[in-house]
Amino acid sequence: MRLLVLGARGFLGRHVAGRLRALPGVRVLTGGRHPADDLRVDLATVRPGTLAELIGRAAPDAVANCAGAVGGSSLTLVEANSRAPAVLCAALRDAAPAARLVHLGSAAEYGPTALGERTPEEAPARPVCAYGASKLAGTLAVTGSGLDAVVLRVTDAVGPGAGPAQLPGRLTAELREALRHGRTDPLRVGGLAAHRDYVDVRDVATAVALALTAPQPLPPLLNIGSGRAVAVRELAHGLVRASGYRGRVEAAPGADRAPAVPWQCARITAARQVLDWRPTHTLHASLSALWRADGAPGQEPR
Repeated sequence: MRLLVLGARGFLGRHVAGRLRALPGVRVLTGGRHPADDLRVDLATVRPGTLAELIGRAAPDAVANCAGAVGGSSLTLVEANSRAPAVLCAALRDAAPAARLVHLGSAAEYGPTALGERTPEEAPARPVCAYGASKLAGTLAVTGSGLDAVVLRVTDAVGPGAGPAQLPGRLTAELREALRHGRTDPLRVGGLAAHRDYVDVRDVATAVALALTAPQPLPPLLNIGSGRAVAVRELAHGLVRASGYRGRVEAAPGADRAPAVPWQCARITAARQVLDWRPTHTLHASLSALWRADGAPGQEPR
C-alpha cells in the first residue's frame, strides 16, 4: 500500500509519517518543499495540473494532507489552508480518483460553543478568526469534492516537536532559555483563562493511520480530541512542573480579558465508533514527552 503524506516535515506530519512507517506492508511517500521529499511541491502555489502530474507518478492508494499554516497573514492562511486543499482535490480527481484522502481540519472551525458542552460534528461552524475561517474553507473543499475523503477536525495538539506558533512549543522554548541562564523571574505568556481540548500528537497520528487504512466508507467529518477541556493555565503550570523551573508563569498584562472562544471541547464518540480510536496519552504524559524531546537544557530546538 502506497501512502502519501503531504506536509510530512511539520509538527503533525512528522508524527503521521512515523506512525505510518510502522505499519506492515506500507510504503510511505512524503510531499513538501524539503529537498528530501519524494514529491517536491508547495501546495500553496502549485497549479492543479502540475500537482496531478506529480500524484499520477506517485500513484498513492491514500493521501494524508497534514500541510497548512497556523499563523501569518490572511493571504498566507488562505493559500495554505483554503486554496491548497482545493487544488489537492482537483489533482486527485484527475490523477488518483480512487485514492482516499484524509485531511486535517481544526476545531477552530467551530468557533464559540456553550460552556461545559462537548461539540459534535453536526454543530454549526462559526469561526471567529482568519485561521478558523481558512480551515473551514479547506474543509468544505474536501467534503464537497466527491472523493473518498474524510476531514479529521483536530483540537489543540500537544507533544514532542510542538512549534513556537502555539503556546506549548513557545513556552517550552522560553523555559529552556530561562533554565539555561539560571533565571527564576516570572515568564509572561498570553491569556490563560480559556479552556481547551488538548490531544496528544501521537494520538492524532494513530487516528490518521486508522482513517487511511479503514476498509469501510467514512463519514465526511470526525472530531479528534481528548474529549476533555483543560484550563490553559493548567497546561502552562504542567509544563513548568515537567521542566523543574522554579519561577512562575503569568498572563501578560491585559492578556486575560475574555477570549473570543472561552471553551473548546470535542465530542469524540463518532471516531470511537467508526475508527475504534480513542486517545491513550494523558496531558501529563504529553507535556513530559514534549519537555524531554525539546525542552531539556542543552537540547537544540527542532
